[in-house]
Amino acid sequence: IKLRNTHKDEFEKFHGVKLGFMSAFVKAATATLKELPAINAVIDDSTNEIIYRNYIDISVAVASPNGLVVPVLRNTEKMSFADVEKSINHYGKKAKEGALALEDMTGGTFTISNGGVFGSLFGTPIINPPQSAILGMHATKIRPVVVDGKVEARPMMYLALTYDHRLIDGREAVTFLKGIQAKIEDPTRLLLDI
Repeated sequence: IKLRNTHKDEFEKFHGVKLGFMSAFVKAATATLKELPAINAVIDDSTNEIIYRNYIDISVAVASPNGLVVPVLRNTEKMSFADVEKSINHYGKKAKEGALALEDMTGGTFTISNGGVFGSLFGTPIINPPQSAILGMHATKIRPVVVDGKVEARPMMYLALTYDHRLIDGREAVTFLKGIQAKIEDPTRLLLDI
């Protein structure tokens, strides 16, 4: 939140698009998917084999007049924050115009759904087959948290990961969520690739 508030005006002036929260989550998810490739993998039901992908295509839920649609941001491992925001903006406009093509919405390897924009405080996102996992983001609210032994009011967002347990175990799922948390709480980790 601090990074966005500090740089949002300059970012928009320089890149011609607003700096939202989704780009940070897409970049954090991309980095963490690279660290935990099983979450970006898929089970081929016809061969019963696990396919590990060497690319990351993140499906992002956006609103349309007929409900949510899920266009795919291709090769997010090669995208900058600005590229992500521009792509989401592009797909958002296409969705509102009813101009999304089927190929815009197929082939994702992982999905991020942000129910928080509708006020959701918590929920369980549903996997978009044949993907193996989906990250659900929820509303950011001020909550009491303990920091250095003291209770402080801080912005908090609940995240949920739904995953195919045939491929991903609880350890990997929690490690993934902790990786997202670390990168969102300290975005310099994305810059330093740690």
